[in-house]
Amino acid sequence: MKRSERLVAMTNYLMDHPQQLVSLPYFSTTYAAAKSSVSEDLSIINDMFQHEGIGYLQSVSGAAGGVRYIPVYSKENSAAFIDELCSKLADSDRLLPGGYLFMSDILGEPATVNKIGRLFATAFHDREIDVVVTVATKGIPIAYAAAAYLNVPVVIVRRDPKVTEGSTVSVNYVSGSSRKIQTMVLSKRSIPDQANVCIVDDFMKAGGTINGMKSLLQEFNANVTAIGVLAEAEDEEEERVVEDYTSLIKIQNVDVRNQRVEVQKGNYFN
Repeated sequence: MKRSERLVAMTNYLMDHPQQLVSLPYFSTTYAAAKSSVSEDLSIINDMFQHEGIGYLQSVSGAAGGVRYIPVYSKENSAAFIDELCSKLADSDRLLPGGYLFMSDILGEPATVNKIGRLFATAFHDREIDVVVTVATKGIPIAYAAAAYLNVPVVIVRRDPKVTEGSTVSVNYVSGSSRKIQTMVLSKRSIPDQANVCIVDDFMKAGGTINGMKSLLQEFNANVTAIGVLAEAEDEEEERVVEDYTSLIKIQNVDVRNQRVEVQKGNYFN
């Protein structure tokens, strides 16, 4: 195999296996190359990852060492993408009753959802995360995108129990949007005891739904290490019940009567 071919193959493998430790002997055996050549190839790949702002290779020394691809997006790439999102969502035609924005089309674009997941993975790349948790339904594509870059499984909290999930744990919570008592359930087999959890959702007002998920996860002795929301909106009538979170965009100055809305960057860069 030519070196150029080996570089392409190794780059593709690393990007398909983010956060996964890969030993040098694996590359050496797979591509029939000397370890010194593999080390040089990895150095070239690492330089290009950083040049393009799409991550870096982390080296782990020792007998069980190797390299792992950390898919962190550069600040420049992240800012450009968030600006693009703000521009798309600032259209007054997207404004819905209750101060919501129509985002279903954006959440249906694989390339856009993929970048949203990459940004959350970038924000949380240095935290201990065993599983990404979201609530059905619109947060599901974002959760899968983030989990793909974090290389962890996804668990979906549901509103109603499903017979296919076996025994479940349920909690009641107060929805921040409707201010009604609602229920969410999770299968007892979904999360291992004392798992480190990243909560991901598409939209947050007062944070009642996310707070409900936190209460539910307490039943599993889970540790919530990160919370990511695509869009946050201020609710003047209710106090926010979630404080430690990361948002990509922030919806402000919503005027449903006059069809005006202001969309800004969230606290992602804070």
